[in-house]
Amino acid sequence: MKFDCPNYHNIIVGDLMNGKFVLPKEKHFDTIIENRDYYLSFFSRSFGHELVVQQNYCYLLSDETNENLSRDISIFIAILCYELDKDGRNFLDQFEYGDFSFEEVDAIFDNSSFSDLIGSNNHIKDSEARRKLVKTMSSKNIIDRTDNERFSFTPAYNVFFDFARDLAERKIQETEIDTDK
Repeated sequence: MKFDCPNYHNIIVGDLMNGKFVLPKEKHFDTIIENRDYYLSFFSRSFGHELVVQQNYCYLLSDETNENLSRDISIFIAILCYELDKDGRNFLDQFEYGDFSFEEVDAIFDNSSFSDLIGSNNHIKDSEARRKLVKTMSSKNIIDRTDNERFSFTPAYNVFFDFARDLAERKIQETEIDTDK
């Protein structure tokens, strides 16, 4: 029995189910956009996952996850943002338009005030661990490797910024509710 699926269907399903962000530079991004309703339904009905389609990326959301990679990427990005801001640099501009060297990132993390958190996290605890995390983030389309020593973030970093903003808003609401009691 043959099913009529859009072009690149197997690539789309494989990439998204493996936690990869699909970006506009990839040939199958347009297929997702052109068949948006089909894929929203397909992932929901087939896997119980929500397909999120943004202008600059697509990805899957699932409530049934026990993986720590997203958490560790969020911690990596949060520490990087905090330390850039503390240094007087506009982290939003840096993520949007700039790039990073491993040497720069190592200096930021080695001098961070979050040394206990960094030391206890296997994905960011040292230079080698951070290089492996960047390689993983590259395979997920969260960053682009410029060369062996430099990388920049893709628009997918916005998912982590949105998560942080939502978390902060929930904490503020919880605090307001607690003080109203």
